[in-house]
Amino acid sequence: MAEEVMLDVRHLSKTFPIRRNFYDILRKRPQEYVRAVEDVSFQIRKGETLGLVGESGCGKSTLSRTILRLYEPDDGVILFHSFGDLAKTGGKNLKKARRQMQMVFQDPYSSLNPSMTICQMFYEIMKVHRLCGEGEYERAAQDILKKVGMPENALDKYPSDFSGGQRQRICIARALIMKPELIIADEPVSALDMSVQAQIINLLAQLKEEMNLTMLFISHDLRVVQYISDRVMVMYLGRVMEMGDAEDIFQRPAHPYTKILMDAAPQIGGRSGIEETEGIRGETPGPVHIPSGCPFHPRCPYASEICKKVMPGISVDSRGRMVRCHFPLSPGFRERKAGEPDVFPEPALKEA
Repeated sequence: MAEEVMLDVRHLSKTFPIRRNFYDILRKRPQEYVRAVEDVSFQIRKGETLGLVGESGCGKSTLSRTILRLYEPDDGVILFHSFGDLAKTGGKNLKKARRQMQMVFQDPYSSLNPSMTICQMFYEIMKVHRLCGEGEYERAAQDILKKVGMPENALDKYPSDFSGGQRQRICIARALIMKPELIIADEPVSALDMSVQAQIINLLAQLKEEMNLTMLFISHDLRVVQYISDRVMVMYLGRVMEMGDAEDIFQRPAHPYTKILMDAAPQIGGRSGIEETEGIRGETPGPVHIPSGCPFHPRCPYASEICKKVMPGISVDSRGRMVRCHFPLSPGFRERKAGEPDVFPEPALKEA
Protein backbone atom coordinates (compact mmCIF):
# COMPACT_ATOMS: atom_id res chain seq x y z
CA MET A 1 0.00 0.00 0.00
CA ALA A 2 1.38 3.42 -0.97
CA GLU A 3 2.36 5.74 1.83
CA GLU A 4 0.66 9.11 2.22
CA VAL A 5 2.32 11.90 0.23
CA MET A 6 3.56 14.50 2.69
CA LEU A 7 5.08 17.02 0.23
CA ASP A 8 4.30 17.29 -3.48
CA VAL A 9 6.33 19.86 -5.44
CA ARG A 10 5.43 20.43 -9.09
CA HIS A 11 7.35 22.51 -11.66
CA LEU A 12 8.84 24.82 -9.02
CA SER A 13 11.05 27.65 -10.29
CA LYS A 14 12.85 30.52 -8.60
CA THR A 15 14.96 33.28 -10.17
CA PHE A 16 16.73 36.27 -8.65
CA PRO A 17 17.25 39.55 -10.53
CA ILE A 18 20.87 40.69 -10.75
CA ARG A 19 21.30 44.13 -9.30
CA ARG A 20 22.14 46.70 -11.96
CA ASN A 21 24.34 49.73 -11.37
CA PHE A 22 23.93 53.22 -12.78
CA TYR A 23 25.97 52.49 -15.91
CA ASP A 24 23.91 49.38 -16.71
CA ILE A 25 20.73 51.45 -16.54
CA LEU A 26 22.29 54.31 -18.53
CA ARG A 27 23.38 51.93 -21.29
CA LYS A 28 19.97 50.20 -21.20
CA ARG A 29 21.43 46.78 -20.56
CA PRO A 30 18.64 44.21 -20.18
CA GLN A 31 17.82 42.87 -16.76
CA GLU A 32 19.49 39.52 -16.13
CA TYR A 33 18.39 36.81 -13.72
CA VAL A 34 20.01 34.02 -11.74
CA ARG A 35 18.03 30.87 -12.51
CA ALA A 36 18.48 29.16 -9.16
CA VAL A 37 15.69 26.56 -9.38
CA GLU A 38 14.27 25.48 -12.73
CA ASP A 39 11.17 23.32 -13.20
CA VAL A 40 11.72 21.02 -10.19
CA SER A 41 9.16 18.29 -9.40
CA PHE A 42 9.30 15.62 -6.68
CA GLN A 43 7.35 14.01 -3.86
CA ILE A 44 8.24 13.03 -0.31
CA ARG A 45 6.07 10.41 1.37
CA LYS A 46 5.32 10.13 5.06
CA GLY A 47 8.21 8.53 6.94
CA GLU A 48 10.64 8.87 4.04
CA THR A 49 14.02 10.58 3.92
CA LEU A 50 14.79 12.14 0.54
CA GLY A 51 18.47 13.02 0.11
CA LEU A 52 19.25 16.02 -2.08
CA VAL A 53 22.79 16.20 -3.46
CA GLY A 54 24.75 18.38 -5.84
CA GLU A 55 27.69 20.76 -6.01
CA SER A 56 27.67 24.10 -4.21
CA GLY A 57 25.54 26.59 -6.13
CA CYS A 58 23.29 23.99 -7.77
CA GLY A 59 20.15 25.36 -6.06
CA LYS A 60 19.74 22.98 -3.09
CA SER A 61 19.37 25.63 -0.40
CA THR A 62 17.27 27.89 -2.62
CA LEU A 63 14.90 25.00 -3.25
CA SER A 64 14.49 24.32 0.48
CA ARG A 65 13.86 27.98 1.31
CA THR A 66 11.37 28.32 -1.53
CA ILE A 67 9.42 25.30 -0.25
CA LEU A 68 9.16 27.04 3.15
CA ARG A 69 8.20 30.32 1.43
CA LEU A 70 11.26 32.08 2.83
CA TYR A 71 11.69 32.89 -0.86
CA GLU A 72 8.64 33.56 -3.00
CA PRO A 73 8.39 31.07 -5.90
CA ASP A 74 8.16 32.41 -9.45
CA ASP A 75 6.17 29.45 -10.66
CA GLY A 76 5.00 26.02 -9.56
CA VAL A 77 2.94 24.28 -6.92
CA ILE A 78 3.91 23.29 -3.34
CA LEU A 79 1.31 20.91 -1.92
CA PHE A 80 1.95 20.15 1.74
CA HIS A 81 -0.19 17.68 3.67
CA SER A 82 -3.71 19.13 4.04
CA PHE A 83 -2.71 22.78 3.73
CA GLY A 84 -3.18 23.07 -0.03
CA ASP A 85 -0.79 24.97 -2.30
CA LEU A 86 1.71 26.83 -0.11
CA ALA A 87 2.84 28.83 -3.15
CA LYS A 88 -0.51 30.63 -3.11
CA THR A 89 -1.50 30.57 0.56
CA GLY A 90 -0.64 33.05 3.28
CA GLY A 91 -1.70 34.39 6.65
CA LYS A 92 -2.90 31.92 9.28
CA ASN A 93 -2.83 28.94 6.91
CA LEU A 94 0.86 29.50 6.08
CA LYS A 95 1.64 29.98 9.77
CA LYS A 96 -0.06 26.67 10.62
CA ALA A 97 1.78 24.92 7.78
CA ARG A 98 5.14 26.21 9.00
CA ARG A 99 4.48 24.67 12.40
CA GLN A 100 4.46 21.31 10.64
CA MET A 101 7.57 21.89 8.49
CA GLN A 102 10.70 23.08 10.25
CA MET A 103 14.26 23.67 9.09
CA VAL A 104 17.67 22.88 10.56
CA PHE A 105 20.12 25.36 9.05
CA GLN A 106 23.67 24.76 7.92
CA ASP A 107 25.53 27.05 10.31
CA PRO A 108 24.74 26.55 14.02
CA TYR A 109 26.82 29.61 14.88
CA SER A 110 24.74 32.14 12.94
CA SER A 111 21.30 30.51 13.30
CA LEU A 112 21.07 31.10 17.07
CA ASN A 113 20.54 34.60 18.48
CA PRO A 114 23.70 35.34 20.55
CA SER A 115 21.86 37.84 22.79
CA MET A 116 19.18 35.39 23.96
CA THR A 117 19.46 32.46 26.34
CA ILE A 118 18.24 29.08 25.13
CA CYS A 119 15.15 29.28 27.33
CA GLN A 120 14.29 32.74 25.95
CA MET A 121 14.45 31.36 22.39
CA PHE A 122 12.33 28.33 23.20
CA TYR A 123 9.79 30.22 25.32
CA GLU A 124 9.29 32.80 22.57
CA ILE A 125 8.51 30.02 20.06
CA MET A 126 6.04 28.37 22.44
CA LYS A 127 4.35 31.70 23.17
CA VAL A 128 4.00 32.82 19.54
CA HIS A 129 2.62 29.48 18.40
CA ARG A 130 0.66 28.82 21.61
CA LEU A 131 2.12 25.35 21.96
CA CYS A 132 1.26 25.01 25.65
CA GLY A 133 0.43 27.01 28.77
CA GLU A 134 3.07 29.34 30.21
CA GLY A 135 3.47 27.10 33.25
CA GLU A 136 4.53 24.22 30.99
CA TYR A 137 7.25 26.08 29.09
CA GLU A 138 10.16 24.89 31.22
CA ARG A 139 9.11 21.22 31.26
CA ALA A 140 8.51 21.18 27.49
CA ALA A 141 11.89 22.80 26.82
CA GLN A 142 13.71 20.40 29.13
CA ASP A 143 12.02 17.39 27.54
CA ILE A 144 13.07 18.33 24.02
CA LEU A 145 16.64 19.16 25.10
CA LYS A 146 16.86 15.74 26.74
CA LYS A 147 15.79 14.13 23.45
CA VAL A 148 18.76 15.68 21.64
CA GLY A 149 21.25 14.80 24.37
CA MET A 150 21.60 18.20 26.06
CA PRO A 151 21.50 18.73 29.86
CA GLU A 152 18.64 20.60 31.51
CA ASN A 153 20.94 23.43 32.70
CA ALA A 154 21.53 24.36 29.03
CA LEU A 155 18.33 26.44 29.20
CA ASP A 156 19.96 29.21 31.24
CA LYS A 157 23.02 29.55 29.01
CA TYR A 158 23.83 31.55 25.88
CA PRO A 159 24.85 30.05 22.50
CA SER A 160 28.45 31.18 23.08
CA ASP A 161 28.68 28.71 25.98
CA PHE A 162 28.40 25.73 23.63
CA SER A 163 30.51 23.97 21.02
CA GLY A 164 29.44 23.70 17.38
CA GLY A 165 28.01 20.22 17.85
CA GLN A 166 26.06 21.27 20.93
CA ARG A 167 24.67 24.31 19.11
CA GLN A 168 23.45 22.11 16.28
CA ARG A 169 21.73 19.85 18.82
CA ILE A 170 20.00 22.95 20.19
CA CYS A 171 18.98 23.96 16.64
CA ILE A 172 17.49 20.50 16.14
CA ALA A 173 15.64 20.80 19.46
CA ARG A 174 14.34 24.23 18.46
CA ALA A 175 12.89 22.73 15.27
CA LEU A 176 11.41 19.71 17.06
CA ILE A 177 9.74 21.68 19.84
CA MET A 178 7.06 22.60 17.28
CA LYS A 179 6.33 18.85 16.86
CA PRO A 180 6.63 19.09 13.06
CA GLU A 181 5.93 16.31 10.59
CA LEU A 182 8.54 17.42 8.03
CA ILE A 183 12.14 18.40 8.78
CA ILE A 184 14.30 20.10 6.14
CA ALA A 185 17.95 19.63 7.13
CA ASP A 186 20.11 21.95 5.02
CA GLU A 187 23.66 20.56 5.21
CA PRO A 188 23.35 20.21 9.01
CA VAL A 189 26.86 18.80 9.52
CA SER A 190 28.98 20.65 6.95
CA ALA A 191 30.08 23.32 9.46
CA LEU A 192 31.03 20.76 12.13
CA ASP A 193 34.22 18.83 12.88
CA MET A 194 34.46 15.35 11.41
CA SER A 195 34.40 13.83 14.90
CA VAL A 196 31.00 15.45 15.59
CA GLN A 197 29.33 14.88 12.22
CA ALA A 198 28.57 11.20 12.82
CA GLN A 199 26.95 12.00 16.18
CA ILE A 200 24.56 14.52 14.61
CA ILE A 201 23.70 12.21 11.70
CA ASN A 202 22.96 9.34 14.09
CA LEU A 203 20.87 11.69 16.25
CA LEU A 204 18.77 12.77 13.25
CA ALA A 205 18.24 9.15 12.20
CA GLN A 206 17.22 8.20 15.74
CA LEU A 207 14.81 11.12 16.13
CA LYS A 208 13.27 10.38 12.73
CA GLU A 209 12.31 6.90 13.91
CA GLU A 210 11.21 7.93 17.41
CA MET A 211 9.07 10.84 16.28
CA ASN A 212 7.90 9.41 12.92
CA LEU A 213 9.41 12.33 11.02
CA THR A 214 9.61 12.89 7.29
CA MET A 215 12.87 14.48 6.12
CA LEU A 216 14.43 16.33 3.21
CA PHE A 217 18.15 15.93 3.86
CA ILE A 218 20.44 18.24 1.88
CA SER A 219 24.16 17.56 1.60
CA HIS A 220 27.10 17.48 -0.77
CA ASP A 221 28.59 14.54 1.18
CA LEU A 222 27.49 11.41 -0.69
CA ARG A 223 28.50 9.05 2.13
CA VAL A 224 26.13 10.79 4.53
CA VAL A 225 23.30 10.84 1.99
CA GLN A 226 23.73 7.14 1.25
CA TYR A 227 23.58 6.31 4.96
CA ILE A 228 20.48 8.28 5.88
CA SER A 229 18.33 8.42 2.71
CA ASP A 230 15.60 6.18 1.29
CA ARG A 231 15.65 7.98 -2.06
CA VAL A 232 18.13 10.40 -3.63
CA MET A 233 17.60 13.43 -5.89
CA VAL A 234 20.59 14.87 -7.79
CA MET A 235 20.56 18.53 -8.87
CA TYR A 236 22.75 20.44 -11.30
CA LEU A 237 22.33 24.13 -12.17
CA GLY A 238 18.85 24.26 -10.67
CA ARG A 239 17.47 21.15 -12.40
CA VAL A 240 16.84 17.61 -11.19
CA MET A 241 19.11 15.32 -13.22
CA GLU A 242 18.35 12.00 -11.53
CA MET A 243 16.05 10.68 -8.81
CA GLY A 244 15.30 7.25 -7.44
CA ASP A 245 15.89 4.63 -4.76
CA ALA A 246 19.16 5.32 -2.91
CA GLU A 247 20.51 1.80 -3.36
CA ASP A 248 19.80 1.86 -7.11
CA ILE A 249 21.46 5.20 -7.64
CA PHE A 250 24.58 4.42 -5.62
CA GLN A 251 25.06 1.02 -7.24
CA ARG A 252 24.07 1.96 -10.81
CA PRO A 253 24.15 5.73 -11.47
CA ALA A 254 22.30 6.53 -14.69
CA HIS A 255 23.37 10.14 -15.27
CA PRO A 256 27.03 10.94 -16.09
CA TYR A 257 27.01 13.72 -13.50
CA THR A 258 25.86 11.32 -10.78
CA LYS A 259 28.54 8.81 -11.77
CA ILE A 260 31.25 11.45 -11.62
CA LEU A 261 30.06 12.58 -8.18
CA MET A 262 30.16 8.96 -6.95
CA ASP A 263 33.63 8.34 -8.35
CA ALA A 264 34.97 11.58 -6.87
CA ALA A 265 33.73 10.78 -3.34
CA PRO A 266 36.54 9.80 -0.90
CA GLN A 267 36.67 6.06 -0.21
CA ILE A 268 38.40 4.23 2.62
CA GLY A 269 41.04 1.85 1.27
CA GLY A 270 41.38 3.50 -2.15
CA ARG A 271 39.61 2.63 -5.40
CA SER A 272 40.84 -0.83 -6.26
CA GLY A 273 38.24 -2.70 -8.28
CA ILE A 274 36.30 0.46 -9.12
CA GLU A 275 36.19 1.63 -12.72
CA GLU A 276 38.02 4.93 -13.08
CA THR A 277 35.99 7.88 -14.31
CA GLU A 278 37.16 10.09 -17.14
CA GLY A 279 36.84 13.01 -14.77
CA ILE A 280 34.79 16.16 -14.76
CA ARG A 281 35.93 18.90 -17.11
CA GLY A 282 36.02 22.63 -16.54
CA GLU A 283 34.09 24.74 -14.06
CA THR A 284 30.38 24.84 -13.34
CA PRO A 285 28.75 27.42 -15.67
CA GLY A 286 27.17 30.42 -14.01
CA PRO A 287 23.44 30.24 -13.28
CA VAL A 288 22.82 33.35 -15.42
CA HIS A 289 23.93 32.08 -18.82
CA ILE A 290 23.09 28.38 -18.62
CA PRO A 291 24.29 26.37 -21.65
CA SER A 292 21.77 25.37 -24.30
CA GLY A 293 20.62 21.78 -24.49
CA CYS A 294 21.63 19.68 -21.51
CA PRO A 295 23.14 22.05 -18.92
CA PHE A 296 25.82 19.48 -18.09
CA HIS A 297 27.06 18.94 -21.66
CA PRO A 298 30.13 21.29 -21.51
CA ARG A 299 31.56 19.11 -18.71
CA CYS A 300 30.22 15.70 -19.71
CA PRO A 301 32.71 13.14 -21.09
CA TYR A 302 29.89 11.39 -22.96
CA ALA A 303 28.26 14.45 -24.61
CA SER A 304 27.30 14.35 -28.30
CA GLU A 305 25.84 16.93 -30.70
CA ILE A 306 22.25 16.39 -29.56
CA CYS A 307 23.28 17.10 -25.96
CA LYS A 308 24.48 20.55 -27.02
CA LYS A 309 21.25 21.49 -28.76
CA VAL A 310 18.30 19.68 -27.16
CA MET A 311 17.28 19.64 -23.51
CA PRO A 312 16.80 15.95 -22.64
CA GLY A 313 13.38 14.85 -21.52
CA ILE A 314 12.71 12.68 -18.49
CA SER A 315 13.32 8.95 -18.93
CA VAL A 316 11.99 6.40 -16.45
CA ASP A 317 12.50 2.72 -15.69
CA SER A 318 10.16 0.06 -14.32
CA ARG A 319 11.09 0.87 -10.68
CA GLY A 320 10.03 4.51 -10.98
CA ARG A 321 13.56 5.88 -11.20
CA MET A 322 13.99 8.95 -13.41
CA VAL A 323 16.91 10.51 -15.26
CA ARG A 324 17.24 13.59 -17.47
CA CYS A 325 19.75 12.38 -20.05
CA HIS A 326 19.78 11.52 -23.77
CA PHE A 327 22.02 8.50 -23.11
CA PRO A 328 21.46 7.02 -19.62
CA LEU A 329 24.39 4.93 -18.37
CA SER A 330 22.07 2.23 -16.97
CA PRO A 331 19.80 0.07 -19.15
CA GLY A 332 16.02 -0.17 -18.95
CA PHE A 333 15.06 3.49 -19.30
CA ARG A 334 12.38 4.77 -21.66
CA GLU A 335 11.20 8.26 -22.56
CA ARG A 336 8.32 9.35 -20.34
CA LYS A 337 5.07 9.39 -22.30
CA ALA A 338 2.84 12.44 -22.61
CA GLY A 339 0.41 12.63 -19.71
CA GLU A 340 2.52 10.53 -17.33
CA PRO A 341 3.04 12.11 -13.88
CA ASP A 342 6.20 14.04 -13.04
CA VAL A 343 6.76 11.97 -9.92
CA PHE A 344 6.88 8.23 -9.71
CA PRO A 345 6.13 5.19 -7.50
CA GLU A 346 6.86 5.08 -3.79
CA PRO A 347 10.28 3.92 -2.51
CA ALA A 348 10.97 0.91 -0.33
CA LEU A 349 11.67 2.64 2.99
CA LYS A 350 14.73 1.57 4.93
CA GLU A 351 14.07 -0.53 7.99
CA ALA A 352 14.87 0.98 11.37
